Amino acid sequence: MDDGLFRLPAAEVAPGAVHLPGHLGEAGQRELLDACRAWARPPAGLRTVRMPGGGEMSVRQVCLGLHWYPYGYARTAVDGDGAPVKPFPAWLGQWARRVVEEAYGQGPCTVPYDIALVNFYGRRACMGMHRDSDERSRAPVVSFSLGDTCVFRFGNPDGRGRPWTDIELRSGDAFVFGGPSRYAYHGVPRVRPGTAPPGTGLRGRVNVTVRAR
Repeated sequence: MDDGLFRLPAAEVAPGAVHLPGHLGEAGQRELLDACRAWARPPAGLRTVRMPGGGEMSVRQVCLGLHWYPYGYARTAVDGDGAPVKPFPAWLGQWARRVVEEAYGQGPCTVPYDIALVNFYGRRACMGMHRDSDERSRAPVVSFSLGDTCVFRFGNPDGRGRPWTDIELRSGDAFVFGGPSRYAYHGVPRVRPGTAPPGTGLRGRVNVTVRAR
């Protein structure tokens, strides 16, 4: 987000968790959204995630590099059409490293990012409090938001309850969490329909989370 003239500054939400409003400009958003639309096509395209207890997530998902399913990774879409997962693009890893460098104000980031989850939120979709703990790497997780604004709830590593902080993630925003917040619980209680920038042509929200395995 910006005020029409300048980007808002990065804000630390918790130790190691940083919100970068407006990190992607219009061109960057279009480039990433075009890529997401291509990744969503079969084979190993967008699918509904089914939990072990039989429930379905309201968010639909496609994976890059490795296929995530509850609760592990595979090289094929084991809970989808069984096709080999789409490759992780090197440029997306470069984008993630730039976010880390900007968020933490440190030297060159050398994290070998190689997997990503692309989540699509429809108008009524949400994501319960969870933590990203299926990766061996403790490298920071980087996310990019496209389309509708959402309420992003960032909690703590000790459990799903309070304390937490609710922030709005808008199209073009980036968010990174690592260090003491790497395993913090987080979720999306709601999306604000109809808030996507008109130029995206998107109804709903797309979130791309980039990780190292």
